[in-house]
Amino acid sequence: MSVDTPKGQMGDAEPAQSATTLPDVLALAAFDNHHPPARELIDDCVHCGFCLPACPTYNLWGEEMDSPRGRIYLMKEGLEGEPMSASMVQHIDACLGCMACVTACPSGVQYDKLIEATRQQVERRGSQHRSLADRALREGIFQLFPRPERLRLVRGPLALYQRSGLSRLVRGSKVLERISPTLATMEAIAPPIERQVRIPAYTPARGERRMTVGLLLGCVQREFYPGVNAATVRVLNMEGCDVVAPPAQGCCGALSVHAGREEEGLRYARNLIDAFSEAGVERVVVNSAGCGSTMKDYAHLLADDPAYADRARAFSEKVRDISEILVELGPVATRHPLPVTVAYHDACHLSHAQKVRSQPRQLLRAVPGLTIKEIADGDLCCGSAGIYNLVNPEPARELGDRKATNVAATEAELLVTSNPGCLLQITDALGRQGKHISTAHMILVLDASLLGKGVDTLLQEAPTAARPAAPEPEPSTPEAGGCACGRPGGCGG
Repeated sequence: MSVDTPKGQMGDAEPAQSATTLPDVLALAAFDNHHPPARELIDDCVHCGFCLPACPTYNLWGEEMDSPRGRIYLMKEGLEGEPMSASMVQHIDACLGCMACVTACPSGVQYDKLIEATRQQVERRGSQHRSLADRALREGIFQLFPRPERLRLVRGPLALYQRSGLSRLVRGSKVLERISPTLATMEAIAPPIERQVRIPAYTPARGERRMTVGLLLGCVQREFYPGVNAATVRVLNMEGCDVVAPPAQGCCGALSVHAGREEEGLRYARNLIDAFSEAGVERVVVNSAGCGSTMKDYAHLLADDPAYADRARAFSEKVRDISEILVELGPVATRHPLPVTVAYHDACHLSHAQKVRSQPRQLLRAVPGLTIKEIADGDLCCGSAGIYNLVNPEPARELGDRKATNVAATEAELLVTSNPGCLLQITDALGRQGKHISTAHMILVLDASLLGKGVDTLLQEAPTAARPAAPEPEPSTPEAGGCACGRPGGCGG
């Protein structure tokens, strides 16, 4: 007996059927009919194997089913009526979603669309194959990390923990590694708490206005790397942009979408579109690679929503990474010399998902005195990958160690990238190896050049692997010069 249910709701779609299988009367098939991985995209794979050396998990384990080709085979089995098994869930969960295979594939297989659709099926029909602890961990992650107001509550206790010296004691004892590798990872990657910086809802351009842009504040970026947002506003202002940062904005939904939590991710996406609906901006600027890749995909994600499909398409067309918009505008502000050697790390969701590779390098090369060193195996993921280093800490750590070894081999003074997760992951990995290399977001380097800061100041302000925890700073106010505009007393915005 069937029960009529509204279409498009999570968990209530009919199981997918294949012409070669019997009807799935027991609802045991791996996939339901709500956006299963598309057969035509699966058939694009010709099993050539070019994806294998590009895949982090295949690099680690050499297992076919932990490669993109192997996972596509599992998806094909699911479409043909095979059940959602514990093995299938394990292999799908092991994928980092780095999209290096998309770049490597000569046949143009859209693995990004396939893995996204399959993760949604796993969340709806296969999560029971995960352990109770794993399910609880995932739920805890999504109750915290996409909620900036909750992350803000963590700042005070975390700062006290770091200031007290307890963090050094805990790390030295390795007690968390024995209790939970995930807790150990969360403790290890937590950055020193920075001074809070207020981002005004509106910050005017310095000089002639060239464009009005919106700024995504983000979640982790907003609460744990507030200086990155502040630098983004300053650089955009100096390059002639009015910057609008709607106060009502929340999470963009990237973490949820990448983890297969479809309805949650779409809810965040709709809310963000609403937050920017009256902003009157020509572009929406993003300084976090994972967020940008999802926001550029809103048109696809919300294509089935008649109330948002057109709005999502219009929104996505405006989204630009900070490096893209600065190259698009062209420089007007003076670049001051920064004689420093940097190793540039391509964040996966910037280079593979968004195909943005040349723009960050172009901006860095325009800084007088700056030298860029390329990292060996630069296309290989660092292991951060959204929530991956929390739910799969052991392989994430191994990938982080490989990345840190290659970064150190460049003998650069500064590691530069464009994603907060990568910064957390690589800083921790460098620290484990005893490499005292500073790490910074690309926009902080450009900001230092435009402000005329010296190299010593840039390196001192940047987080450094294995640096002792700093005392808890007082919250910044406009009067104390803590406004994002950088002007004494703030801009009054």
